[in-house]
Amino acid sequence: MNLQVILGNFALILFVAMCVTGVIWFLDIFYFAKQRRAAADVALAAFDGRNAKLASEGIKTDNTSRHAIEAALLRQPTWIEYSGSFFPVIALVFFLRSFLYEPFKIPSSSMVPTLVIGDLILVNKFTYGIRLPVLNKKIIDVGDPQRGDVMVFKYPKDMSQDYIKRVIGVPGDKITYENKRLTVNDKPVTYTAKGDYLEDEGLEYHQLFDENLANVQHQILNNKNKRTIELGQVDNFPNREACVYSYEKFTCIVPEGNYFMMGDNRDNSLDSRYWGFVPNKNIVGKAFFVWMNLGNWKRIGGIH
Repeated sequence: MNLQVILGNFALILFVAMCVTGVIWFLDIFYFAKQRRAAADVALAAFDGRNAKLASEGIKTDNTSRHAIEAALLRQPTWIEYSGSFFPVIALVFFLRSFLYEPFKIPSSSMVPTLVIGDLILVNKFTYGIRLPVLNKKIIDVGDPQRGDVMVFKYPKDMSQDYIKRVIGVPGDKITYENKRLTVNDKPVTYTAKGDYLEDEGLEYHQLFDENLANVQHQILNNKNKRTIELGQVDNFPNREACVYSYEKFTCIVPEGNYFMMGDNRDNSLDSRYWGFVPNKNIVGKAFFVWMNLGNWKRIGGIH
């Protein structure tokens, strides 16, 4: 699933804006402000000199305009004033979304019923380690993704796109998906039927199940009219040799430093079954909270 932020590569845009406004703010403090002060001192000295001469000639002077002259000469140009006002705000937003929490919007249905179209979610950026903004390079190791986590990551085939799926397999795991049932390291995942689910986007019913993956219980959807795997949609991807495919079954051994991801809407999700594993370097963070859905306020709450 493609996650859309407001403006394309927003992290890069924010970084550039912070740098530009920060440089202007810095230059104003240490250079432009001093220039304005020096110009004001020269003008005020001339003003005081003229007044002193007039006073010596017995002419009454008006000093009220002195303050207006000083204020006008010390006033920041509009472009500097706006930069100085925006810089701390932009810097704070950049820090928060780079190291703490980042918002995303869900635009499609591959994670239904866990996440639906229009959900605005928060992603924890430090659960899986502290990473450099824009470059997304880990500099401090905090933790690793666990089976059952809902994770945001850079799509391996296009690093400019952010995707969201559920972690099914961690490095070294043997993942088998047969007749729409998961087996992890030869241990079958347990399922409980919950009846039918009407998917709003396709206006069709799906089978709803509770899936217990590594003690993380969540809901998934199956479409009984679709095959377990559509072989024609499977790409050639790195470590493709680690997987064996047929129409009703596939098995993959997750390589070191990689993760196997699947959508909860199992038959309406292009995921690791089709485009391969997610390298550790692609990780963005852990999705943990729906903070808004303008079409359904009841959606607000934690992500399981």
